[in-house]
Amino acid sequence: MAGFLDRAKEQAQRGLTQGKQKIDEVQEKRAGDALLKKLGAAYYAERRGTGSAQDTQQALQALESHIATNGDGFLHGS
Repeated sequence: MAGFLDRAKEQAQRGLTQGKQKIDEVQEKRAGDALLKKLGAAYYAERRGTGSAQDTQQALQALESHIATNGDGFLHGS
């Protein structure tokens, strides 16, 4: 009986770990999407004359920092 309980506990722990990893991936994707949207908006505003190159550069740097930390998987529509 103890072996069964140990296996069940192990499977439950594995499930929790996998669930947390999936949540983290979704949050990272959302953050990347938001940064990409911000970059697009900054670039658009700059091109229309209502934004600045500095705003665009800051948005680009924030996106690049996110990619360096989390990868660029969100760019590939995964």
